[in-house]
Amino acid sequence: MNMIYFLIGCSILLALIFLAAFFWASKTGQHDDTYTPAVRILFDYELPEQKIPEKIDEDHF
Repeated sequence: MNMIYFLIGCSILLALIFLAAFFWASKTGQHDDTYTPAVRILFDYELPEQKIPEKIDEDHF
């Protein structure tokens, strides 16, 4: 039973270390995307307007 308490303590300590590393990386800008804004102008994201087909009457068939 003592081993379970030890392993739970180790896992919580390891989780806190990873959480601190994540916050440190976010604070120092490690997750910032510096490449995409430079090439964004090369892509055309605007979709042309699509015409909505009119309702087809059953009388035409």
